Amino acid sequence: MEIDINCDVGEGIGNDAAIMPYISSCNIACGFHAGSALIMKRTIDLALKAGVKIGAHPSYPDKANFGRSVMDLPYEELLANILYQIGAMKGMVEGSDALLHHVKPHGSLYNQACKDEGVARAVVNAITSIDTELILYAPFNSVLADIGMKEGLTIKYEAFADRAYDDALRLLDRSLEGAVLSDKHHIYRHVHSMITTKKVVTINQKELHIEADTICVHGDNPAAVEVVKFLHQKLQEDGIKVI
Repeated sequence: MEIDINCDVGEGIGNDAAIMPYISSCNIACGFHAGSALIMKRTIDLALKAGVKIGAHPSYPDKANFGRSVMDLPYEELLANILYQIGAMKGMVEGSDALLHHVKPHGSLYNQACKDEGVARAVVNAITSIDTELILYAPFNSVLADIGMKEGLTIKYEAFADRAYDDALRLLDRSLEGAVLSDKHHIYRHVHSMITTKKVVTINQKELHIEADTICVHGDNPAAVEVVKFLHQKLQEDGIKVI
């Protein structure tokens, strides 16, 4: 068995260099919720040095709330914002003689695209306008994944190591108790189940089917470095290759 481990990086947290050796792909902030042109470049360099696949991590233009507030933008404006971010990241990666591998929306943009067709179409149309070879990271059974597939994009189903799920197979709202996981042993059981049995246990102890090609650890989780290191080690010990 094999799995991709991805992490949201370039967000100014300061742990990117420590995370890179234990992941296989990364999602670099494009400056709209966190980061800057200089941080983007430095994070690209870290990823290339570690042999980590690079993705763009576009968001709503919302630095004040780290991209975690819903913004009701007109379609044209939302599309332009996403195009700008992916285009900037692609250009910077290619300027380092490498290729952009994937796109994964951030925060509220990601959550809205998973259930709102208009937002999902803005994300997908931005990607297809720039490069149809880019892979879209999106959750199983989401509007975003469905529209991406219909438009011919390659989809990697993403599941989350450090977040709890509700009974609709959506991430539990961060404001609720138990939404963010930090205990590495609990996280590993959570991840191992999703990979090996394709089951996830919800916050209400309901067991649901899930597909996972890539597992995300949030870089802003205070336990991020410890978690990715532990996951990488335990997965290898259990015969699951990190690719």
